[in-house]
Amino acid sequence: MAAPAACTRFSDNYDLKEELGKGAFSVVRRCVQKSTGLEFAAKIINTKKLSARDFQKLEREARICRKLQHPNIVRLHDSIQEEHFHYLVFDLVTGGELFEDIVAREFYSEADASHCIQQILESVHHCHSNGVVHRDLKPENLLLASKAKGAAVKLADFGLAIEVPGDQQAWFGFAGTPGYLSPEVLKKEPYGKPVDIWACGVILYILLVGYPPFWDEDQHRLYAQIKIGAYDYPSPEWDTVTAEAKSLINEMLTVNPSKRITASEALKHPWICQRERVASMVHRQETVDCLKKFNARRKLKGAILTTMLATRNFSSKYDAHGRSIITKKGDGSQVKESTDSSTTLEDDDIKGYLPKQQTVLFKSETPLKLNDPTCFSCNGSDSSEDLENSHYIPLTGESDEADEIRIVCPNKTCSQLSTSSYGSARKQEIIKMTEQLIEAINTGEYEAYTKICDPHLTAFEPEALGNLVEGMDFHKFYFDNVLGKNCKALNTTILNPHVHLMGDEAACIAYVRLTQYMDKQGQAHTHQSEETRVWHKRDNKWQNVHFHRSSVTPPFAMK
Repeated sequence: MAAPAACTRFSDNYDLKEELGKGAFSVVRRCVQKSTGLEFAAKIINTKKLSARDFQKLEREARICRKLQHPNIVRLHDSIQEEHFHYLVFDLVTGGELFEDIVAREFYSEADASHCIQQILESVHHCHSNGVVHRDLKPENLLLASKAKGAAVKLADFGLAIEVPGDQQAWFGFAGTPGYLSPEVLKKEPYGKPVDIWACGVILYILLVGYPPFWDEDQHRLYAQIKIGAYDYPSPEWDTVTAEAKSLINEMLTVNPSKRITASEALKHPWICQRERVASMVHRQETVDCLKKFNARRKLKGAILTTMLATRNFSSKYDAHGRSIITKKGDGSQVKESTDSSTTLEDDDIKGYLPKQQTVLFKSETPLKLNDPTCFSCNGSDSSEDLENSHYIPLTGESDEADEIRIVCPNKTCSQLSTSSYGSARKQEIIKMTEQLIEAINTGEYEAYTKICDPHLTAFEPEALGNLVEGMDFHKFYFDNVLGKNCKALNTTILNPHVHLMGDEAACIAYVRLTQYMDKQGQAHTHQSEETRVWHKRDNKWQNVHFHRSSVTPPFAMK
């Protein structure tokens, strides 16, 4: 691992480049080390938004990543703490997800699956040898080092990883992703390193046929399947899989963790270490086709959930039965989330229910079958305003900083509260900001306009003659010479505003803009344009960072 730099400021060591990804409290950007010119990925965490518990988890993740140096693990090179930001500098992996790469290949065989799982097991073995349990092995965390053929598989995201010395077994909290959780975690029994091997078994099963071993629309039934290890090898897709491959899966998906194969033992299995002799080399087109559908489902569900609730770096989207029943913010339509979601759950403290801070209301299309823990039912409340009587989602976060999510029972009168009050308020805020911006344009108030817009505002508009313009100079010309000077009466109406919320700090609004004005001869005119604006929240203030305007409007209605 690279030695930490003597200076403490990130900008002294690195130049930041474009954004690669974004989370609730962090953003990942490409960066270049000044002294070497080498490229890395910088995870930038806004520590102003973190609770004390979040700080502990961040320190745990950094401490664990420093211990791990392996070619099949995304390596941490640097950790820099500043006043309001913490920078974690990792390998820059550019090959995307392993599962996405597989469906793009021209040839994929059982032997290829063996090579993939071997690299995953190598990374897990290194973790376990260093007293680390990952706890969230899943396709989203299996990346490729580059787009080159044969690039190494790398294990990423140690946000849920814990330190477990030796063969210690204890209750470390409910953590993981539904379809990859082990029986001992679901039974709330002491657990340790074997939970990672169980997840490897699920991943291997998917690698061979393109769908998971455990699945049910009802998450309660899904968990029941996992607890007893109820999976099989249905025809015809499994008929062409070798007995040795099934043997390894069986040893990984052994319900009793003490009898489950270890990473070291799995690497010595004939299907792994003698793959040239044992594993089939026949192309598995049906697996690729199924995996393509599996990936598409994961991506769609992940996109919906990311857009839905980016208020925490963990997600709470499940009813007391484990099912996620959510209302999509974008258009108010209802989406019932099934159990193959990639959503990570964590409950380190097992405190019961989310505290009463921010209320988000969602409507269930079916009666909630209450399980463990027992839900607060609505008790036949007659008042649609009685928020205290709606269903609570069990805590899957960890601290008293968490947001409160409630499910409204459809069998009670409180089901009238079926919209997301949180989402609705956010949308109204975006519409209000857009109206303020247009008002500044109408009145020619350049200073007010600049306060609402990003200094590096980008725009496509007819006056730019098809070019993308950046910065404020192009707009300032119209404020100085045209806006607010050529008309005495001006009115703008926004029609059909449609707001897409993208996490806590980004939104996009599309609308039709009608502009009415009186010319110098006293004639009334109306012009129409279609506009899209992208908003970003910085330092708790919304700024317009990009807009696109089509159609032709008169010069005074610019911007």
